Amino acid sequence: MSSSDDDSQQRFALGFLFALIALVISVVVGSVVVKRLGAAAPAKAAAAAPAAAAPLLVEEASVRVENGVVMFFFATAKADLAAGANEALADVVKGVAGGKKAIVSGFHDATGDAAQNAELAKQRALAVRDALKALGVAEEQIELKKPEVTTATGTNEQARRVEVVLGAQ
Repeated sequence: MSSSDDDSQQRFALGFLFALIALVISVVVGSVVVKRLGAAAPAKAAAAAPAAAAPLLVEEASVRVENGVVMFFFATAKADLAAGANEALADVVKGVAGGKKAIVSGFHDATGDAAQNAELAKQRALAVRDALKALGVAEEQIELKKPEVTTATGTNEQARRVEVVLGAQ
C-alpha cells in the first residue's frame, strides 16, 4: 500500500508541477500580449479619437483660405495662431500693399459666459492683427470688427474663428 500511496503522491506532485508551469507560462504569455496590445491600442485610439472627439473639442488650431477669406480656427479656450498663419496671410498683405484694408472679424458662440466669449474672440482677433503687423501691415490698414455671435452647429469650430478679408480703403 505504501507504493500505491507513493505513486499517488508522485502523480499529484507532477500534476501540481505541470499546473504551476502552465500557470507561469500563461501569465508570461498574457503579459506579453497585453503589453503589445496595450502599445497598439493608444495609437489606434489616438487615430480614431480626432474623428470621434472633433464634434466636441478642437485641440489644435488651424488656418484655411477659402474664396479669398483667411479663416483662423482656434483650439478651445485658446488664442494661439495655427502654424502657417503667415503663409495664409500673404495675399492679404499683398492686397493691403495694393491699397486695400484688412478687415479682421472674430466670432464666438452663444454658450457659456457671453462676456468671456466676447473677450476670447477679441484676443483671437488681436492675435491675427499682431500677425499682420509683424508682416509689415500698418495698424491703420487693419480694421477690427466687434466679435459676432455665431449659431454654428456640429463641431462648434465655426464659433471659434477669426476671418480676414480685404475691403475698400
